[in-house]
Amino acid sequence: MSDPTPAKKGRFARLRSGLGSLRENYRMTRRYHRWVGYEMLGLFILVAAVVATPVGLLLNWPTGILLGLPLGLLAATFWFSRRAMNAAYRGIEGQAGAAAAVVENMRGKWWVTPAVAVSKNQDLVSRVIGKCGVVLVGEGPSSRITHLLANERKKTARWLPETPIYEIQVGVEEDQVNIAKLQSTLTRLPKNLRGSQILDVRRRLEALSARDNPLPIPKGPMPKSAKIPKSMRG
Repeated sequence: MSDPTPAKKGRFARLRSGLGSLRENYRMTRRYHRWVGYEMLGLFILVAAVVATPVGLLLNWPTGILLGLPLGLLAATFWFSRRAMNAAYRGIEGQAGAAAAVVENMRGKWWVTPAVAVSKNQDLVSRVIGKCGVVLVGEGPSSRITHLLANERKKTARWLPETPIYEIQVGVEEDQVNIAKLQSTLTRLPKNLRGSQILDVRRRLEALSARDNPLPIPKGPMPKSAKIPKSMRG
Protein backbone atom coordinates (compact mmCIF):
# COMPACT_ATOMS: atom_id res chain seq x y z
CA MET A 1 0.00 0.00 0.00
CA SER A 2 1.38 3.42 -0.95
CA ASP A 3 2.07 6.09 1.62
CA PRO A 4 -0.54 8.84 2.13
CA THR A 5 -0.15 11.80 -0.18
CA PRO A 6 1.32 15.03 1.24
CA ALA A 7 -2.17 16.60 1.08
CA LYS A 8 -3.63 13.80 3.23
CA LYS A 9 -0.71 14.02 5.65
CA GLY A 10 -1.35 17.76 5.96
CA ARG A 11 -5.03 17.19 6.72
CA PHE A 12 -4.19 14.55 9.33
CA ALA A 13 -1.66 16.88 10.93
CA ARG A 14 -4.19 19.72 11.07
CA LEU A 15 -6.79 17.35 12.53
CA ARG A 16 -4.40 16.14 15.24
CA SER A 17 -3.43 19.72 16.00
CA GLY A 18 -7.07 20.77 16.25
CA LEU A 19 -7.96 17.87 18.55
CA GLY A 20 -4.93 18.61 20.72
CA SER A 21 -5.94 22.25 20.99
CA LEU A 22 -9.50 21.26 21.89
CA ARG A 23 -8.26 18.92 24.64
CA GLU A 24 -6.01 21.65 26.02
CA ASN A 25 -8.86 24.17 26.03
CA TYR A 26 -11.09 21.69 27.81
CA ARG A 27 -8.46 21.00 30.48
CA MET A 28 -7.92 24.73 31.01
CA THR A 29 -11.66 25.34 31.28
CA ARG A 30 -12.09 22.53 33.82
CA ARG A 31 -9.56 24.20 36.12
CA TYR A 32 -12.05 27.01 36.67
CA HIS A 33 -15.37 25.29 35.80
CA ARG A 34 -15.11 21.79 37.18
CA TRP A 35 -18.52 20.63 35.97
CA VAL A 36 -18.37 22.06 32.45
CA GLY A 37 -18.61 18.59 30.87
CA TYR A 38 -21.83 17.78 32.75
CA GLU A 39 -23.19 21.24 31.98
CA MET A 40 -22.63 20.69 28.27
CA LEU A 41 -24.20 17.24 28.37
CA GLY A 42 -27.25 18.51 30.27
CA LEU A 43 -27.72 21.43 27.90
CA PHE A 44 -27.36 19.14 24.87
CA ILE A 45 -30.04 16.75 26.18
CA LEU A 46 -32.37 19.58 27.21
CA VAL A 47 -32.23 21.48 23.91
CA ALA A 48 -32.40 18.31 21.82
CA ALA A 49 -35.46 17.12 23.76
CA VAL A 50 -37.21 20.50 23.64
CA VAL A 51 -36.78 20.65 19.86
CA ALA A 52 -37.28 16.97 18.99
CA THR A 53 -40.36 16.26 21.11
CA PRO A 54 -42.86 18.72 19.57
CA VAL A 55 -41.54 18.09 16.06
CA GLY A 56 -41.78 14.35 16.61
CA LEU A 57 -45.32 14.58 17.90
CA LEU A 58 -46.53 16.97 15.20
CA LEU A 59 -44.60 15.51 12.22
CA ASN A 60 -42.48 12.43 12.79
CA TRP A 61 -39.69 11.33 15.11
CA PRO A 62 -36.87 11.02 12.53
CA THR A 63 -37.37 14.67 11.60
CA GLY A 64 -37.50 15.66 15.25
CA ILE A 65 -34.24 13.86 15.97
CA LEU A 66 -32.53 15.30 12.90
CA LEU A 67 -33.44 18.80 14.09
CA GLY A 68 -32.89 18.26 17.80
CA LEU A 69 -29.42 16.69 17.76
CA PRO A 70 -27.56 19.44 15.83
CA LEU A 71 -29.32 22.20 17.77
CA GLY A 72 -28.43 20.48 21.03
CA LEU A 73 -24.82 20.19 19.89
CA LEU A 74 -24.80 23.86 18.88
CA ALA A 75 -26.10 24.89 22.30
CA ALA A 76 -23.48 22.78 24.10
CA THR A 77 -20.70 24.18 21.91
CA PHE A 78 -21.82 27.74 22.54
CA TRP A 79 -21.89 27.12 26.30
CA PHE A 80 -18.38 25.65 26.20
CA SER A 81 -17.06 28.66 24.27
CA ARG A 82 -18.46 31.00 26.93
CA ARG A 83 -16.97 28.95 29.74
CA ALA A 84 -13.61 28.69 27.94
CA MET A 85 -13.49 32.45 27.40
CA ASN A 86 -14.27 33.07 31.07
CA ALA A 87 -11.53 30.62 32.09
CA ALA A 88 -9.04 32.38 29.79
CA TYR A 89 -9.82 35.74 31.39
CA ARG A 90 -9.47 34.31 34.88
CA GLY A 91 -6.18 32.71 33.89
CA ILE A 92 -4.57 36.06 33.02
CA GLU A 93 -6.37 38.17 35.61
CA GLY A 94 -3.92 40.14 37.72
CA GLN A 95 -0.99 39.78 35.31
CA ALA A 96 0.60 43.03 34.16
CA GLY A 97 -0.27 43.65 30.51
CA ALA A 98 -3.32 41.37 30.52
CA ALA A 99 -5.71 44.18 29.58
CA ALA A 100 -3.59 45.21 26.59
CA ALA A 101 -3.48 41.58 25.44
CA VAL A 102 -7.29 41.40 25.58
CA VAL A 103 -7.70 44.55 23.47
CA GLU A 104 -5.12 43.35 20.93
CA ASN A 105 -7.28 40.28 20.31
CA MET A 106 -10.59 42.16 20.06
CA ARG A 107 -12.49 42.36 16.80
CA GLY A 108 -12.68 45.69 15.11
CA LYS A 109 -10.16 48.46 14.58
CA TRP A 110 -8.27 48.99 17.84
CA TRP A 111 -4.64 50.07 18.02
CA VAL A 112 -2.84 49.30 21.26
CA THR A 113 0.43 50.59 22.67
CA PRO A 114 1.15 48.52 25.80
CA ALA A 115 2.81 49.98 28.88
CA VAL A 116 3.14 53.62 27.88
CA ALA A 117 3.61 54.27 31.61
CA VAL A 118 4.85 51.78 34.20
CA SER A 119 5.51 52.15 37.90
CA LYS A 120 8.07 50.30 40.00
CA ASN A 121 5.18 48.19 41.38
CA GLN A 122 4.31 47.01 37.83
CA ASP A 123 1.18 49.14 37.73
CA LEU A 124 0.89 50.18 34.11
CA VAL A 125 -1.10 52.21 31.63
CA SER A 126 -1.67 51.08 28.05
CA ARG A 127 -2.96 53.36 25.32
CA VAL A 128 -5.77 52.31 23.00
CA ILE A 129 -6.88 54.19 19.89
CA GLY A 130 -10.28 53.56 18.32
CA LYS A 131 -13.30 55.29 16.86
CA CYS A 132 -14.11 56.58 20.35
CA GLY A 133 -10.81 58.46 20.56
CA VAL A 134 -8.01 57.59 22.98
CA VAL A 135 -8.55 55.21 25.89
CA LEU A 136 -6.00 54.96 28.68
CA VAL A 137 -6.31 51.54 30.29
CA GLY A 138 -4.75 51.29 33.74
CA GLU A 139 -3.90 48.07 35.57
CA GLY A 140 -3.19 48.14 39.28
CA PRO A 141 -4.76 49.13 42.63
CA SER A 142 -6.92 52.23 42.37
CA SER A 143 -4.88 54.03 45.04
CA ARG A 144 -1.81 53.88 42.77
CA ILE A 145 -3.08 53.70 39.22
CA THR A 146 -5.23 56.86 39.47
CA HIS A 147 -2.14 59.07 39.68
CA LEU A 148 -0.43 57.22 36.83
CA LEU A 149 -3.52 57.61 34.62
CA ALA A 150 -3.81 61.32 35.42
CA ASN A 151 -0.18 61.96 34.41
CA GLU A 152 -0.59 60.06 31.15
CA ARG A 153 -3.83 61.88 30.39
CA LYS A 154 -2.12 65.28 30.77
CA LYS A 155 0.73 64.20 28.50
CA THR A 156 -1.66 62.84 25.85
CA ALA A 157 -3.91 65.91 25.99
CA ARG A 158 -0.94 68.17 25.20
CA TRP A 159 -0.53 66.36 21.89
CA LEU A 160 -4.26 65.88 21.21
CA PRO A 161 -6.11 68.78 22.86
CA GLU A 162 -9.33 68.24 20.85
CA THR A 163 -9.49 64.43 20.93
CA PRO A 164 -11.74 62.66 23.49
CA ILE A 165 -9.67 60.83 26.10
CA TYR A 166 -11.18 58.13 28.32
CA GLU A 167 -9.75 56.40 31.37
CA ILE A 168 -10.53 52.82 32.37
CA GLN A 169 -9.15 51.06 35.43
CA VAL A 170 -8.99 47.27 35.09
CA GLY A 171 -9.00 45.27 38.30
CA VAL A 172 -11.14 43.63 40.96
CA GLU A 173 -11.92 46.65 43.11
CA GLU A 174 -15.44 48.06 43.30
CA ASP A 175 -14.76 51.08 41.07
CA GLN A 176 -12.76 49.11 38.49
CA VAL A 177 -13.71 47.12 35.39
CA ASN A 178 -13.21 43.37 35.55
CA ILE A 179 -11.01 42.16 32.72
CA ALA A 180 -13.82 39.90 31.46
CA LYS A 181 -15.96 43.02 30.90
CA LEU A 182 -13.25 45.16 29.29
CA GLN A 183 -14.28 44.35 25.73
CA SER A 184 -17.93 45.24 26.27
CA THR A 185 -16.92 48.43 28.11
CA LEU A 186 -14.78 49.59 25.19
CA THR A 187 -17.35 48.76 22.51
CA ARG A 188 -20.00 50.81 24.34
CA LEU A 189 -17.95 54.01 24.11
CA PRO A 190 -19.30 56.61 21.63
CA LYS A 191 -17.88 56.77 18.12
CA ASN A 192 -16.29 60.22 17.94
CA LEU A 193 -13.65 59.84 15.19
CA ARG A 194 -13.61 58.95 11.51
CA GLY A 195 -10.94 57.20 9.46
CA SER A 196 -8.76 60.20 8.63
CA GLN A 197 -9.03 61.52 12.19
CA ILE A 198 -7.98 58.17 13.62
CA LEU A 199 -4.98 58.09 11.30
CA ASP A 200 -3.91 61.55 12.45
CA VAL A 201 -4.25 60.54 16.10
CA ARG A 202 -2.19 57.41 15.51
CA ARG A 203 0.61 59.37 13.83
CA ARG A 204 0.83 61.90 16.63
CA LEU A 205 0.87 59.28 19.36
CA GLU A 206 3.37 57.10 17.52
CA ALA A 207 5.70 60.08 17.55
CA LEU A 208 5.07 60.49 21.28
CA SER A 209 5.79 56.80 21.91
CA ALA A 210 8.99 56.92 19.87
CA ARG A 211 10.16 59.87 21.93
CA ASP A 212 9.29 58.44 25.35
CA ASN A 213 9.93 54.71 24.82
CA PRO A 214 12.75 54.05 22.33
CA LEU A 215 12.91 50.38 23.38
CA PRO A 216 10.37 47.90 21.90
CA ILE A 217 7.70 46.69 24.33
CA PRO A 218 6.84 42.96 24.33
CA LYS A 219 3.22 42.03 23.64
CA GLY A 220 0.98 40.05 25.98
CA PRO A 221 0.88 39.77 29.77
CA MET A 222 4.24 40.24 31.45
CA PRO A 223 5.50 37.71 34.02
CA LYS A 224 5.14 38.97 37.56
CA SER A 225 8.88 38.58 38.05
CA ALA A 226 9.78 40.74 35.06
CA LYS A 227 11.88 43.84 35.74
CA ILE A 228 10.80 47.19 34.37
CA PRO A 229 13.51 49.33 32.72
CA LYS A 230 14.10 52.59 34.58
CA SER A 231 13.37 54.63 31.45
CA MET A 232 9.76 53.35 31.42
CA ARG A 233 8.89 53.92 35.05
CA GLY A 234 6.39 56.61 35.92
